[in-house]
Order: sequence, then C-alpha cells, then structure tokens
Amino acid sequence: EPRPQRLGELVVMNAVRIATRGSKLALWQAEHIRAELCAREPGLAVELLVVKTVGDQVLDRSLSAIGGKGLFTKEVEEALLDGRADLTVHSLKDVPTEETPGLEIAAYPPREQPWDALLLNPSIRHAKGDSAQKLIGLLPSGSRVGTSSLRRGSQILALRSDLQIVPLRGNVDTRLRKLLAGELDAAVLAAAGLHRLGLGDHIAAYFSADELLPACGQGALAVQCRKGDTATRARLARLDHLPTRQAVLAERRLNQRLGGSCQTPLAAHARLVEGSLGDSELHLTAMVGSLDGRTVLRAAAQGSPQSPFLLAETVAEALLGQGAQALLRSDAPR
Repeated sequence: EPRPQRLGELVVMNAVRIATRGSKLALWQAEHIRAELCAREPGLAVELLVVKTVGDQVLDRSLSAIGGKGLFTKEVEEALLDGRADLTVHSLKDVPTEETPGLEIAAYPPREQPWDALLLNPSIRHAKGDSAQKLIGLLPSGSRVGTSSLRRGSQILALRSDLQIVPLRGNVDTRLRKLLAGELDAAVLAAAGLHRLGLGDHIAAYFSADELLPACGQGALAVQCRKGDTATRARLARLDHLPTRQAVLAERRLNQRLGGSCQTPLAAHARLVEGSLGDSELHLTAMVGSLDGRTVLRAAAQGSPQSPFLLAETVAEALLGQGAQALLRSDAPR
C-alpha cells in the first residue's frame, strides 16, 4: 500500500503512473524516466500504462499524409487528462508546439546527441571514418534512401538531387530490417533512437550540422504532467536540465514562429557555446527548404541563454527576410 511522503512543502503519495506508447523506443524512454525518478526516491513505485496512438497504428502512409505532429502524443495525453496516468514521456520532436490545454512539459532531461545518422545497405562498401556527405556521394545514381521526414528528404536532395527518396515508416527495427533486406540502399534515422536501443553499430556516419540540420527538439525528451499537479511537477523538476531546456525552447519557438509542421522541411539546432568574454551564449541555426531540395535557406545567430525566445525571433526574421514565407505556405508547390 503506497504511503504518503513529504517532498519539500508537499505531502505526496510515493506511487506514480507513466503513460507510454508501446514501441521499444517509447518503453526505453519511460523506463529511463522511471529509473531517474527511483534513483532520487528509492521508495517510489512507478507503473507503466501502455497506450496505442494513431501514429503507431497507421504505418502505410507518411506522417505528413495522416496529419503530422500529434500522431504520437494525443492518446497518451488523454491518459493524463482523464487521470489514468500522472505523467508521460515524449520524444520532444513529436510534440506539437501548441500546448495541450490542461497539460505542461515539466522537465527536459539532458539531451542525447541531436544528429541524424546515415545507415547503408551492407552491399555498399565504404571506409570507416568517411563523412556522411562523402558516403552520400558514393551512392550510385538513383539509389533509394529511406526516410519518413520531409526535412531529411529536402536536405539529402540538396546534397544529391539524383537520389530517390523512399518513404520509410515503422519502428526502428522495422526500418533496419527493410534496409538490411535490400529494399533500400541507405536510410537516415535519428542517432538518439539508435543509441538508446543499443543499435549504434549500424551507423555508417553522422551528419554534421552543415550537411543535415536535425528536427526541432531532436534527441531531447519531454516529460509532461497535468497543470496544477504540484506534487508531480516538484518530482519532475529534479530531472530538468537547464542547458537542454534553453536550447529546445529556442528551437521550438522558431518552429512555432514559422508555422512549421510535418508538411514543411524545417530544421533547427541550438547549443551553448563559449562567448567572447568567457560566458555562455546560445547559438541557433535553422533552415527552411523546398521538398525537392533545390532551395535551402539558412540563418544563424547567437544570444543570451536566458532569452531563447528572442534568439528564435531573430533567426526566424532572418529566414523570412530571405523569402522563407513562400516555402512555408501550405499551398506552396510540393
């Protein structure tokens, strides 16, 4: 029988429920947060509630074709809102920038690396240590590159316009299986997911920021709870990592400012860098592209880590000044 305990000024029950999707990666994320909570409260009982989402069930169409962001979060969030669970863990890049009424992101734990990874069919010989751009250059003309992301497709076509972008859905194991079975010559996946599942050995190379910018929030987790649940919020505050929070807030505000969605090739990456006076500055780079990769607009700026929204506005205005609005229109040529 769970017993109440004191957490700061709050008296709380020492049992919580985490709503999670059932994929291996989602379960890893939920187990990771369970371990982090229990490490801080050894007597805490944590139960997982597995929920199926639309994104898990519809695998024969691209994300952009079935509604984009929210496909992996809606049903999980409903478990919070109706009280079946106390918190949930999302891959931040799957979370819409508009907050769900009644819920809040209470913690951004330390971020995994945000980069995309290039995976090659075993039949394609390559030297260890080659850059992703060099390996992309080695692919025969017309090679099939699998990705579920318009953002990745746009940037890959900007590197090699003669490649064939093939929609690739399903969990990480499914995507790997298609690559190894010869259905694809190469695939691009988030490095963070591969690392978390112990599949890093399949990575041929990591894309640099100059080659392929990641999705807003890629590699980061978002731990969400109900607004007003002060006990859970206090627990989750212990997991929050300020440098990650500052970086992803800048990325997400830029995404929101430009109206980015799964329908738009838009990318952003923020990181802390050492400033000229020895203090830390937040550096944000972003891109907006056309689906065919013929147009790729980039902008970057540095600012105070305490003002991530202001930095995002600066970079967004720079992109709009280059003509990004034409690429962001919902009726733009696809």
